[in-house]
Amino acid sequence: TPTVSETKSSFLKAYKRPIPSVYNTVLQELIVQQHLMRYKKTYRYDAVFALGFVTVYDQLMEGYPSDEDRDAIFQAYINALKEDPQQYRADAQKLEEWARAQTSSSLVEFSSKDGEVEAILKDIAERAGSKGSFSYSRFFAIGLFRLLELANATEPTVLEKLCAALNIDKRSVDRDLDVYRNLLSKLVQAKELLKEYVDREKKKREERSESPKANEAVKKCLGEYQYLS
Repeated sequence: TPTVSETKSSFLKAYKRPIPSVYNTVLQELIVQQHLMRYKKTYRYDAVFALGFVTVYDQLMEGYPSDEDRDAIFQAYINALKEDPQQYRADAQKLEEWARAQTSSSLVEFSSKDGEVEAILKDIAERAGSKGSFSYSRFFAIGLFRLLELANATEPTVLEKLCAALNIDKRSVDRDLDVYRNLLSKLVQAKELLKEYVDREKKKREERSESPKANEAVKKCLGEYQYLS
């Protein structure tokens, strides 16, 4: 099993460009958390977990200066955890498309239906029910919430039924969703501060580049004035 610092350094080796600190701080924190989840004995990759992570990543990196860099950072991050970035994206998209086509009731009745996503959810329910082969995590909770959000089924009773159908403890999910909401509001504030800072710096740079021009103009005026006199 790699150590946390090995995972962090393989991320930094794969993506060498500087990352603005407001993003970097959260990314470094996330990779440590995810490393600990990833190397638990009971861990097994699942699509709901992937959806949760992709949701968090996209919220965090929203407004990142370059789309290309944002994607490259995602690749470097998932590769550092020895997982497949393409699989994360494809599974998240598959679940999102499925959830958009669901209603509150069809979402919680997955066990009586056939389909690719239904099979994924049945597998989770089965593993979570037989203690030991399912590892619950915060990203899983966020993945569940995202499914409900896309199905327009965010009322608490639906979450309760879905947790029951999946054999997941709803109290843990509630607690983790609170943490997630707090993180999001902090991120929004941090990004607003970053934007103000960037705008301020830009303005300063413009003023600095304006002042030599202004000086030139003043000199020219004075020169012409002397010439006239």
